[in-house]
Amino acid sequence: MRSRVSVAALLALACAVPGLARAQETPETPVEDIVVLGTPLREQVETFADTVVAPPHGRGPARWSARSGICVGVVNLQRDAAQAMVDRVSEVALELGLPIGEPGCSPNVLIIATDDAPTLTAALVERSPNAFRPPYAGSSRSRLQLRRFIETDRPVRWWHISMPVHSETGRIAVSLPGYPPARVRALSSRLTTLIQNDLMRAYVIIDIDQIEGVSFQQLADYVAMVAFAQVDPDADLSGFSTILNVFDNPNIAYGLTDWDQSYLGSLYGAELNQRNPNAQSGAVAALMFRERRRAEDDSEVKLDEAEGE
Repeated sequence: MRSRVSVAALLALACAVPGLARAQETPETPVEDIVVLGTPLREQVETFADTVVAPPHGRGPARWSARSGICVGVVNLQRDAAQAMVDRVSEVALELGLPIGEPGCSPNVLIIATDDAPTLTAALVERSPNAFRPPYAGSSRSRLQLRRFIETDRPVRWWHISMPVHSETGRIAVSLPGYPPARVRALSSRLTTLIQNDLMRAYVIIDIDQIEGVSFQQLADYVAMVAFAQVDPDADLSGFSTILNVFDNPNIAYGLTDWDQSYLGSLYGAELNQRNPNAQSGAVAALMFRERRRAEDDSEVKLDEAEGE
């Protein structure tokens, strides 16, 4: 893996499709579950789920499909660091039930390190605007959000491309320029649908001049979180124990927290067959609430058992 690549080479990687890498075992570090105090668990979960998610307008949350799998590519890092990043992000993919491709596959999760993130981002978007806003409905967030993606001064910035597909066949369920109109069998129910939103590509750009103070594991887990979920970069999550707050408070987490893992697990475990996009987000929150309540109950049981010994 080279330490320098051209804009053209980056775009060639960026426009590719699924598959890569081996997973690497990393030790789990216990962290505090949540910082919010005095708020009912259901309200905490719903607030987090509503605040963190940022799909394109009119769409429900998208996720990677097990049909296509994950291929992680890292550029502009030294070989050992790049492989460690690939391994950790791929490990999180495996934990979510997503297959990973073999070495040499075409990346659909492209992670780029640079010392001038705004300039590089602007060059990528200018050179191939359709790679960042494909010409079909529901592919990405708005032009305004794309401008913010280019101009932000965040240590890490990210951008997702998604596509509506048939949940059973994986066939494209939206009209594409130059292709016949999409034909998808509709369900009779007015509340459910066969259409789901699949992530197709994720761009994650790291400004290496702004990541001082966080460990490599924290950085890799942060990257994994924003690669596998459509996280709102402007979300205020200061009340939660999440890796997404690590640049404001490096001591908040040593990696993905229980809260982060619960959200990702619920996003990939929920049945997102509701027609209403808000109902899909609600399904993620409902599953997350059940998982967090089980975890709290298990903790209370273990505490009672420890006190009784």
